[in-house]
Amino acid sequence: MEIKKYAVAGTTESSDIMIVVEPSDNNEVAVTLNSSVEKQYGDRIEEVIIATLKNLGITSAKVSAVDKGALDCTIEARTVTAIHRAAEKDDYNWKEMDTWNV
Repeated sequence: MEIKKYAVAGTTESSDIMIVVEPSDNNEVAVTLNSSVEKQYGDRIEEVIIATLKNLGITSAKVSAVDKGALDCTIEARTVTAIHRAAEKDDYNWKEMDTWNV
């Protein structure tokens, strides 16, 4: 999948995460995280985001995340949604979305 435009999914409400995706000029994946629980869970949040990107075949994107204590399943769902919006895709194959074993 190719990132074609800027897209957002999620909110900055408690227990949610806002994922912003945009095309990258550097042909790489860059993740920026701002989280209220970054010291405790920052590595895990980034791990889930990166695993989801890999699972979707994304090799070039800028991803910014503002986390307010979201669970892994919410992080994954928001990332998938933002990526599909940025790639202008509306066909979700949820059977292939399996990053739970990250």
